[in-house]
Amino acid sequence: MAMLSSIGFASTQTWNFEADRDIMTLANHWNCPVLSSDSDFCIFDLKTGFCPLNSFQWRNVNTVKGTQDCYIPAKCFSLDALCHHFSNMNKALLPLFAVLCGNDHINLPIIETFLSKVRLPLGATGSKGRRHHRVWGLLNWLSHFADPTEALDNVLEYLPKKDRENVKEILCCSMEEYKQSQVKLQDFFQYGTYACPAALNLDLPEWVLVALAKGQLSPFISDALVLRRTILHTQVENMQQPNAHRVSLPIRQIIYGLLLNASPHLENMSWNALPSQPLAFSEMERINKNIKTSIVNAVELSKDHSDLSKLTELSLAKRQILLLDTLKVKRTILESIPSSLKLPISVSCYWLQHTESKAKLHHLQALLLGMLMGPLHAIITSPDKEDLREDGARMLYEEFQRVKEQTRPGTRLDLDTAHIFCQWQCCLQMGMYLNQLLSTPLPEPDLTRLYSGSLVHGLCQQLLTSTSVESLLSMCPEAKQLYEHLFNATRSYAPAELFLPKGKSNSKKRRQKKHSTSWSKNRVGTTSDTRCLYEGSNRFGLLMVENLEEQIEVSELE
Repeated sequence: MAMLSSIGFASTQTWNFEADRDIMTLANHWNCPVLSSDSDFCIFDLKTGFCPLNSFQWRNVNTVKGTQDCYIPAKCFSLDALCHHFSNMNKALLPLFAVLCGNDHINLPIIETFLSKVRLPLGATGSKGRRHHRVWGLLNWLSHFADPTEALDNVLEYLPKKDRENVKEILCCSMEEYKQSQVKLQDFFQYGTYACPAALNLDLPEWVLVALAKGQLSPFISDALVLRRTILHTQVENMQQPNAHRVSLPIRQIIYGLLLNASPHLENMSWNALPSQPLAFSEMERINKNIKTSIVNAVELSKDHSDLSKLTELSLAKRQILLLDTLKVKRTILESIPSSLKLPISVSCYWLQHTESKAKLHHLQALLLGMLMGPLHAIITSPDKEDLREDGARMLYEEFQRVKEQTRPGTRLDLDTAHIFCQWQCCLQMGMYLNQLLSTPLPEPDLTRLYSGSLVHGLCQQLLTSTSVESLLSMCPEAKQLYEHLFNATRSYAPAELFLPKGKSNSKKRRQKKHSTSWSKNRVGTTSDTRCLYEGSNRFGLLMVENLEEQIEVSELE
């Protein structure tokens, strides 16, 4: 949303954890189609249709004959056309179709009982796959009913009598998700604010509601605030190591501490059974190769910081101190750092101090070199640039671009290096969330030019084999000076072994590994991590595949 804001594109973040209804209501108010990759919009009654993002021919720009106006060809899904194809079926039957197929809101195993007993009409000739046949057959079957009530009663007849009332209640509740929303998002775009009944009922501080609506606070914050539950998404990392988010746990505990007393309506939503215990939050994370739920206690903060409603009243200095204390960084080390890089450098200092981070010197060097892309771009595009200064900056910028291009997708990835950079990204993510919650005591960086995975991985390879930082930066004195400031700021927080000669460092590692192995042998038979309460099924990847299949199948129906 920061990128949208920077280009003057108005956007808002809804309070509802599923924004589909709000989007549908706004689109109908504005009489415009919805652009999305979510096939759920094939079910909503949209006045002017739904344009799947994968149908846009982005490179095929056409000009309207006789004018200078341009357009990009795309497909527009029409619910009326779909219903016409299936014997002019009632549009109101589509939500029942969606919940019977299984969507984001519901996936009842007992529905399989109905589907196994009902005799669905045969699918179209040439249709492939059981799922495609089921979609086609269900639509044909539902088209014979006048309205959802009649169709639902017929569905329930195929189920055991003892289950019918419960299933009916669940299906009806799920079908409500396809109706108009009470939220008037148009008010936000017209007046800068909007009323959301769900949010108002929580009695949250006004500044929190406004910040969330404007996208100034992450959905991670609203999840923690309302649900007391967050999801820590797994990256491309080493599955043999603890997940990369473990490094940023202390930052998250401070975030949770700030959210503890947000509203009296949320006090009973903690995952702790005993009121005498500190309030806790649930985190869904990768543990080994499974997704599990862990319980994390919030840090109890001082009285000055425990009232969320008054957090914005704290002085800039106090908010900055809280942020830097969390990151274990002294403000003095940031004095020579450009404002746009103060937060990333603070996060890097935190990352280097953490025992789980196994960063080496070339990892730090590559990371800091990558941070030069933003300043280099600023020099190149500056209107009052000097030719010599611009030439050096352009040469270095182009060299970095060349390194990026050489590290193409499919290039063999060093998994340990990837894991280390994942840890840094997790620290940056939570550092930014905390910074946002504290009303940005440090400026937010431009993420588009702060970190490039292909660049830092490519630089890592070069620094290990064929080049040095000095030779890279020799063409641009300004970049060299900035790099030295960045390196000196982080250096004091790096472990001493980071700067040991390779031979000594490896020798020390071998001794540590030997000690660690013998210690592990003595722990055979110990219990697993006690923070884990239950093991959730690892279905996230599967859900994404199913969504893609739905989009393909809907395209075929068109």
